[in-house]
Amino acid sequence: MTERSTRTWRHRLGRLVTGHGGPDTRFGARLLVGAALTALAAVPFSLALVLVESRWAPLYRLDQDVADRLHRSALGSPALVRVLDFFTHVAWGPVTMRLLVAGVVVWLLRRRAFRLAAWAAVTATAGGLMGLLVKNVVERARPHLPDPVAHAPGFSFPSGHAMTATTSCAVLLLVLLPLVPRPWRPLPWLLATVAVLGVSYTRVALGVHWVSDVVGGWLLGLAVVTATTLAFEGWRVDIGRSRTTPAEGLEPEIATDSPEPASRTGSR
Repeated sequence: MTERSTRTWRHRLGRLVTGHGGPDTRFGARLLVGAALTALAAVPFSLALVLVESRWAPLYRLDQDVADRLHRSALGSPALVRVLDFFTHVAWGPVTMRLLVAGVVVWLLRRRAFRLAAWAAVTATAGGLMGLLVKNVVERARPHLPDPVAHAPGFSFPSGHAMTATTSCAVLLLVLLPLVPRPWRPLPWLLATVAVLGVSYTRVALGVHWVSDVVGGWLLGLAVVTATTLAFEGWRVDIGRSRTTPAEGLEPEIATDSPEPASRTGSR
């Protein structure tokens, strides 16, 4: 390859990356980047799945040791079991999380932020369906412990509670962060982290999930959120808006009184 042709390809690559090509070129570039980033986000979950399916000895020992230790603690404290049961089914349970997301979707529809409402609804729904699909494909048995303090139906990997908390908290954060004053924005992140880790702990402590189940739920939930968020970011680019970061939310314009007119203006 000559020096001139090398410069030509570098120039074309630069235009592709920076978005200076035609509409088809920009769309193709976004598809490739989005697919690559989604695949990258799915790598940790895929690795966890392989380790679970292969019954990797260190992971198996970790699952068993943690389950036995937490089970003994629960057996010795009926009051603790009641607290765990409240948080796992009520405070941080899937029904509560889905109701919160549904409330946000209704609020967005009333504000005429239709695309953001669609993103939130699709993310929550896709997360639930993906988790159910993987459960039935893997068919991992739940822990079998002596004198169990709780029971749960279905298969074990990944944890539906952990995945629902991950996707729901991500939706709530990315939608509502623009409404939170900047000095206070670490607080929602802290609350979301506590909810995800908290419900995950209750599932293992109650003996209905392994540690690797809840980790799998986190990773699969993050992969789903990554995929849908990249699609939403592609729409923002198409209408001429700037890219966002998790620190400012998915659509900072939602903090204004009427975000939808701005969307229509940007889409002309």
